[in-house]
Amino acid sequence: MKKVLITGGAGFIGSNFVNLLMEDRPEYHITVLDKLTYAGNLKNLAKWKDNPHFTFIKADLFDKIKIEEIFQKESFDFVVHFAAESHVDRSITGPEVFLQTNIFGTFYLLESIKKYWSPNSNEKRFLHVSTDEVYGSLGDSGFFTETTPYAPNSPYSASKASSDHLVRAYHHTYNLPVITTNCSNNYGPYHFPEKLIPLMILNCLREKPLPVYGDGKNIRDWLFVKDHCHAILLVLENGRIGESYNIGTRNEKNNLEIVETICKKMDKHFPDKKPHNRLITYVKDRPGHDFRYAIDPSKIEKELGWKPKYDFDSAIQQTIDWYIQNENWWSEILSGEYLKYYQNQYGIN
Repeated sequence: MKKVLITGGAGFIGSNFVNLLMEDRPEYHITVLDKLTYAGNLKNLAKWKDNPHFTFIKADLFDKIKIEEIFQKESFDFVVHFAAESHVDRSITGPEVFLQTNIFGTFYLLESIKKYWSPNSNEKRFLHVSTDEVYGSLGDSGFFTETTPYAPNSPYSASKASSDHLVRAYHHTYNLPVITTNCSNNYGPYHFPEKLIPLMILNCLREKPLPVYGDGKNIRDWLFVKDHCHAILLVLENGRIGESYNIGTRNEKNNLEIVETICKKMDKHFPDKKPHNRLITYVKDRPGHDFRYAIDPSKIEKELGWKPKYDFDSAIQQTIDWYIQNENWWSEILSGEYLKYYQNQYGIN
């Protein structure tokens, strides 16, 4: 039985990945390590609580001693590193925690792996999950590839770029068995409602303003979280050590298109409340807002045969349906500190 450590496994992408492994890899034992910050939620993993192949550890990656103790007690075959502070807006108002978690947290993981894993091991793998934001911003044309120079523009993306460089350095200097993935914008179930898609869905449900930065024309390549998780599993089991893989779907849409799409689908769900696009409210743009991200996923397609299973229309519908059906999950989140942050960020009550 392979032992897999998943950091940040109670968060959005991490919990979706844990659910995939628990369902598709019963021969694996899954240990989730999570600090349970505002974005981590054990309800995401509730169905595995009593499964003998599942273990949860509450720990902060910034706690160097605790991380080393975990590796000293347990011999992991795979480590999948999701744990990160990931919201650009929060990194602008409070960057320090991003450096602590994203840079030093990754550093402490790598140090423990260096200490307890044999170098040049073909049996073990450390998969570092990163973002396309490390590449900076694109103009109207062009795509990010694995050889695109790094040019991060926010404290968040700078901290992730730093962690990517650390992972690369530990492979080349210490022969650690690492792989890095850089993904485009994710969406899907369990997404914390500070991000665009869940925020718009929940505000439609509650008939609250839909805050759109600037003119809404900033473009992203949108990736359904279930497609992303299948790609990560493929890279974990079959990717080449020391390589990086970009994961995207060639599905570019600007923010306003996303909001309009959600509004149209909500009109069909709740025709008595339409048109939902009357709720669109333009707000002051984010400082240093990158214009466009777009990934060329040719490498993972050619080397590993990965293709997304979901088209955007069906995946965004699945996402909307999930939020409609899981009010108990999100209603508990939309309180307290999150509401204070939301009001401060957008100036909307």
